[in-house]
Amino acid sequence: MIKYYDRKTKKIIEEQPNKLLTFLYNSIIGRVILKIITRPWVSKLNGIIINSSLSKVKIKSFIKKNNIDMSEYEMTKYYSFNDFFTRKIKTEKRPINYKDNTVISVADARLMAYKIDSNTIFKVKNSNYSINQLLQNDNLSQKYQDGYALVYRLTVSDYHHYLYPFDGKTINIKKISGILHTVNPIAFDTHQVFIENSREYSVLKSKEFKTVTYIEVGALNVGKINNYNLSVFKKGTEKGYFSFGGSTIILLYQKDTIKLDKDILKNSENNIETIVKYGEKIGLKKTH
Repeated sequence: MIKYYDRKTKKIIEEQPNKLLTFLYNSIIGRVILKIITRPWVSKLNGIIINSSLSKVKIKSFIKKNNIDMSEYEMTKYYSFNDFFTRKIKTEKRPINYKDNTVISVADARLMAYKIDSNTIFKVKNSNYSINQLLQNDNLSQKYQDGYALVYRLTVSDYHHYLYPFDGKTINIKKISGILHTVNPIAFDTHQVFIENSREYSVLKSKEFKTVTYIEVGALNVGKINNYNLSVFKKGTEKGYFSFGGSTIILLYQKDTIKLDKDILKNSENNIETIVKYGEKIGLKKTH
């Protein structure tokens, strides 16, 4: 059972596990199939299909199935399913909190906050995640001792663009090859998804939050991580977007740099995701 908290209604919602994913991750036959479909070439092939004009036939049924409110999005003609999937939202539908010292959400997502311990490890369900393995950079990982890992899980119905959460500059960018598991929590029990999956990260420097590492994690059926890779950026500027599929963003914050909202901390402690929106406040800069 997946649980998440809606900040608008202040209610906890329970979601039944996806039957197909349950079969793939929890049965012998499913795991055999999984070894094939998690290969990057499968997602690339799917990318070719959903970028074709024929894929437009999927759009209406997808909107209905996922209960997407299209009044929030810019009116335009879509030339493929992926063109629809990467649609732009109306600016006024995602107001960005520009107040000084606010920590804002980088995307529409379901957010969990994990405390990183003194050995630079954080735990997600049954998996221990080493920051060094995640970044493949031991020197950088040491910066995040006793800090926070913010894990944003984007579902297929979410707006798949993401932003820079503060003013700053890009210090380094690295791409890491891997396979492409689903980022649905059902996979977390048996796989170290964030370490096994293809990913890209940017090391960002800011006055307010020191050094923050921003990681985009590819997922099953995601064709591509599309980053603009700005050398200098402002809070609220779009950083990039995901092509079709679910996906995840992880932000690593150093010790004593952020103070997260109480509902996010409480929910995370109880293994409950919190629904957050692109640009909304999720905390404050920590002051001493």
